[in-house]
Amino acid sequence: MLRGIHPALSPELLATLCRMGHGDEIVLADAHFPGENLGPPVLRADGVDIVTLLEGILPLLQLDTYVDAPMVMMDAVPGEVLDPAVEASYREVADRLQPGVPAVGLEERFAFYERARGAFAVVMTGDLAKYGNVILKKGVTTVTWPSRS
Repeated sequence: MLRGIHPALSPELLATLCRMGHGDEIVLADAHFPGENLGPPVLRADGVDIVTLLEGILPLLQLDTYVDAPMVMMDAVPGEVLDPAVEASYREVADRLQPGVPAVGLEERFAFYERARGAFAVVMTGDLAKYGNVILKKGVTTVTWPSRS
């Protein structure tokens, strides 16, 4: 057992986050996402929603500060609308844990799937929010250790 690690983060997810390099992307996918068909390794977080995973991941993973949108959600298909509460819930976590993160980007549905094909991993969650999928781009992690004196 480790201290300071959110209990929703599995050992596999922690190892995946650790292996990611700057610029790598991870998909936090809703329960309906076709993650198994896309190619990247799939991790399971059944019963966990995306907001909870963001609460656990964002203290550990620095989002990329060199891109316009280090968080990208799937846009609604024509004729449908996004639930603004979904993005607002992601923003609230990002703003609290990594102040200054740019606005969440939107990616057309099939472009989002194509981008997800190149992701480092896909985390399949139990989240039922429509269009709840989000891609996180890892940035450069700076670590300051206490001095040994």
